Amino acid sequence: MKPASKQTITGLILAGGRGRRMGSIDKGLAPFGGRPLIDHVIERLAPQVDRLLVNANRNLEHYARFGSPVIADRIDGFAGPLAGLEAGLAACPTPYLVCAPCDSPFLPPDLVSRLADTLTAAKASVAVARTGDRLHPVFSLMRTDELPDLQAFMRAGGRRFENWLQRLKWVPCPFDDAPDAFANINTPEELRAHEAGDPPR
Repeated sequence: MKPASKQTITGLILAGGRGRRMGSIDKGLAPFGGRPLIDHVIERLAPQVDRLLVNANRNLEHYARFGSPVIADRIDGFAGPLAGLEAGLAACPTPYLVCAPCDSPFLPPDLVSRLADTLTAAKASVAVARTGDRLHPVFSLMRTDELPDLQAFMRAGGRRFENWLQRLKWVPCPFDDAPDAFANINTPEELRAHEAGDPPR
């Protein structure tokens, strides 16, 4: 495998959930600061990778307007972020894929380079962002050749990201200097609070 560098990494934005806590709206399209939430994520992630993919299960034409290929889950039933990741890995044209959710508009501008350095140094399959003792599995960089293992895990009924990691050689990547960068917006109240500059703690 090539070393993980910008030219070998595709970014995947996960926007395929039901958005239940947000009132079942399509969360990535929710307005935030005058723009859809996903637009903020694209703005931060796109400069860090060679190309972008968007995983969505609703409003595919709307998501396509942001200029990147849009892919739907290949597993029925809104099976969670791993289903979006499986679709992304299957469509990924580069040796590495980094994923981020559509509802985290503050992700670090050096997210990918730090994950890549950590993954390369550890000779691991997956690097996962961590702040303190909290892992953020949906902010992960991984080798795309782990797709068959993910498919086997999901065929056996697995749906939790953390459980899949235990099958792999993975490494945490500390971001203790940027704990607020991984804040995600799950509810209308959180959306309003972040827009007002008073995010919940």
